[in-house]
Amino acid sequence: MAEASFYIGVIGNVISVLVFLSPVETFWKIVKRKSTEEYKSLPYICTLLGSSLWTYYGIVTPGEYLVSTVNGFGALVEIIYVSLFVLYAPPRLKLHTIVVVAMLNVFFPIAAIAATRSAFKDEKTRSQSMGFICAGLNIIMYGSPLSAMKTVVTTKSVKCMPFWLSFFLFLNGAIWAVYASLQHDVFLLVPNGVGFVFGTMQLILYGIYRNAKLVGLSKGSSDIVADEEEGLTSRVPLLT
Repeated sequence: MAEASFYIGVIGNVISVLVFLSPVETFWKIVKRKSTEEYKSLPYICTLLGSSLWTYYGIVTPGEYLVSTVNGFGALVEIIYVSLFVLYAPPRLKLHTIVVVAMLNVFFPIAAIAATRSAFKDEKTRSQSMGFICAGLNIIMYGSPLSAMKTVVTTKSVKCMPFWLSFFLFLNGAIWAVYASLQHDVFLLVPNGVGFVFGTMQLILYGIYRNAKLVGLSKGSSDIVADEEEGLTSRVPLLT
């Protein structure tokens, strides 16, 4: 089982790396335009938070080095995304973005790690407490794909829910759920299982509404949607 989980984990790493890199085209456009326009920073800030905590979880949990390596890579990539967003954000949003980054990407991870280390002396308990925090954050972040599904049903169009975003949510959740099952890791299994279910639901909605026309969005919002179809955005919790 250990060998099987290793190969499944490697496949999961490859898929996760592709998803982490998927917003590159979006940020390339931001750099070329020298403006973040209507793009939101919160998805990338939250992904950085999740990746950072999962990296620590993988480090303190025996046998979970595949979790720490891919999330360490993801954290590095998200730092670049967030830095570019701060650089090109309008003046009215720049300070707000910096404050949110400081709270969620600096203060919260330090506080969570310090709290688990001071409250629990046993390494296993520390690992479990961090796993609980990571899994909880991932489940909360699934409000984003839920919102996307609601928009699809309301507008009767999938233009605000790109196919590849749904596909990778489905595939990423499935692979890591299998890995978690082989590792007997409930903290990985629960949020990835949820991701797999939501990814399946999104693919079903895509099949139903793929030929429908987009209604009810402003021109500016439609332009952003078109951009997001060309490159995935970090709107789902990257589950590792």
